Amino acid sequence: MAFRARLEQLRARVEQHFPVVSELTNRLLSTNLLDAGTRLAAQAFLASVPLLFAIAAFTPLSVRDQLRESLRAMFGLNGQANTELGQVLGSSADKSLRETSGVIGLVVALASATSFSRAMARVCERAWRLPRAGTRITAWRWVVWLLVLVLVVLLQGPVRSGFGAGAWLGVPLLFLVSTGVWLWTQHLLLAGRVSWLPLLPGAVLAAAATSALALTAPLYMPTALNRALHEYGSLGLVLTLLSWLIAVCAAVTFAVTIGAVLAEEPPLNRFLTRDRRRFSSRGRGL
Repeated sequence: MAFRARLEQLRARVEQHFPVVSELTNRLLSTNLLDAGTRLAAQAFLASVPLLFAIAAFTPLSVRDQLRESLRAMFGLNGQANTELGQVLGSSADKSLRETSGVIGLVVALASATSFSRAMARVCERAWRLPRAGTRITAWRWVVWLLVLVLVVLLQGPVRSGFGAGAWLGVPLLFLVSTGVWLWTQHLLLAGRVSWLPLLPGAVLAAAATSALALTAPLYMPTALNRALHEYGSLGLVLTLLSWLIAVCAAVTFAVTIGAVLAEEPPLNRFLTRDRRRFSSRGRGL
């Protein structure tokens, strides 16, 4: 009992001197962030599958080769997993896929993939405790964010290698690019309701988390993917990729939420403006 009382006193002192700790604890405990990250990962997986086949069917061979090299760099693919990826993005895949999917199928695939954008927008809105923006204001933002995200994935290979200079440039460049992407992501999907500077802590935290996961993925993902394919077939591949996506999306969800708290509480709120340009009641998606 005495030990517990001392802990309570220590906690009270910390919260008195650092109120951000209290707010951060309340936010993390009151919001089920792990469930939100899991839902985001599920939407990411459901969006990536149609987009992968759309790229395989409707893009030039050079784009597919670049995507294949970037995915190899991201996951360190080798063996059976690398063979499976080559079959999907190979030169013989585009004609058959184009015939079976068609332009209408492509449009439907892209439209369904925006569910990932909507899920990411909800994560940002919950982090900043903002209501949903109207569909007319945000619909084009979902598509733009998704297309830019595909472009970022395409450039993962060159960025990681420092455009040929090596890891000494690639690692910091990956972090800087990730920071810019998450800063822009929040501003875009929040429809400009929060100015740029308060979004920076969340962007830095998200970039640090995703960069760490990205740099360590080649150490364990090749073995995990090949073992899953050997033992369980395609189902094992799905489960392994989904597990990795859950880790990434949960890290992003926590990072954005923690960043929002840090920006709103002392001492950072003294340096970061909190100019929220809210929509009128007619433009809010309540």
